[in-house]
Amino acid sequence: MNNVNDYYPANGRVILHVDMNAFYCSVHAAEEPNIYAGKPTAVAGSSEQRKGVIVTCSYEARGRGISTGMVVNQGLRQCPELMIIKPDFNLYRKYSKAFMSIAYEYTPQLEATSIDECYLDITGSKQFGTPMEIAETIKNRINEELGIPCSIGIAPNKLLAKMASDMKKPNGITVLRLRDVQKKLWHRPCGELFGIGRKTEEKLRKINIHTIGELANAEEGLLRDYFGVLGTWMKQAAHGISDSEVSPVREPNKSIGHTTTLPEDISNEADINRVLLNISDQVTRRLRRHGMMAEGIQITIRTPDMKTMTRSQMLHTPTDHEQDIYKEATSLFYRQFGAGKPLRLLGITLHSLIPKSESAVQLDLFDYEQQFKRESLTHVMDELRNKFGENAVLTAGMLGNDPSVLIRNYKERGTSLQKDNLPRPE
Repeated sequence: MNNVNDYYPANGRVILHVDMNAFYCSVHAAEEPNIYAGKPTAVAGSSEQRKGVIVTCSYEARGRGISTGMVVNQGLRQCPELMIIKPDFNLYRKYSKAFMSIAYEYTPQLEATSIDECYLDITGSKQFGTPMEIAETIKNRINEELGIPCSIGIAPNKLLAKMASDMKKPNGITVLRLRDVQKKLWHRPCGELFGIGRKTEEKLRKINIHTIGELANAEEGLLRDYFGVLGTWMKQAAHGISDSEVSPVREPNKSIGHTTTLPEDISNEADINRVLLNISDQVTRRLRRHGMMAEGIQITIRTPDMKTMTRSQMLHTPTDHEQDIYKEATSLFYRQFGAGKPLRLLGITLHSLIPKSESAVQLDLFDYEQQFKRESLTHVMDELRNKFGENAVLTAGMLGNDPSVLIRNYKERGTSLQKDNLPRPE
């Protein structure tokens, strides 16, 4: 590959996908190499063996049979020397900002898709060299300046760039041209095509489509009959065709949610209410931080036998206040599930989000003064937490009869990860 024009036809685009490898573990190894570098490590939501789920693990740990999704005690049985690390999201954000700042030096067309990955459109970056030279420079700078590895995919569109970055990990660079798709992708199972999940893959198997090549050669009419417009997209994707552009400005969040895996099963109404109040507080705080209002709510429960159920409904009026969400969450929970049955996990997701500046909250004359006071109090509480930390302000309902329980829960905030609103597990 000598230059951009040799790499793609005229008017073609050159997209990089930069993906940090085992990001959380790599960050800890870079921060404290004498403790973690070269060791089997895992970041888990909690060091409690029952509760903790491994979010990501180092490549040394993967070589010993550790994988994402294992519970902590299972991982320790598999690898007794495994080092469990509690998440530090402030640290991860610091490194995320740093690696994206490096990438941004080579193009302003940067789209951050999560804390540990981004797309770059380098079509107009010829002054920095060929696509391979730019990718090598970015990878080497991230490694030398930050001490963390990354893999980079080079392709004519985002879909293939994402697929390419997964091909050589850690610290690899892969070129994936349109003419390479048949040779490099068609023999792979459909589930490896970015954008196809487990359930879709299972449906494809039912119509005897197992590989990406079979998907590429399937009748579009058949795919549309089974999957609607998704069928057309899948056929195009199987050929490596995608017109999605790198968008420097992220779209607003479609949903904001949080789940809590409980230290022990709960079943009584007081405990359920306390957990729902805490989760309502967390999701609405994040909602306000994004300047959004929610028009819909979904609750999630998981029973000790790992059965997961969700229920959702639209709200009467948009809101960003925890008491409104708590009232709707408890009403929905007791109407659909009721108390008395043991629960392992509870979660709340707010959806149908709209900018607060565009929302119309219906208030009558008697509500107005109370609403103004409530918003003022909420603003003050948010400012106190921003300055002094999440534990700075607690409400009486959160504490219940045993303040130590809540204080422990607050210290563990943010340790239960959910893929639709936190960095995806690797």
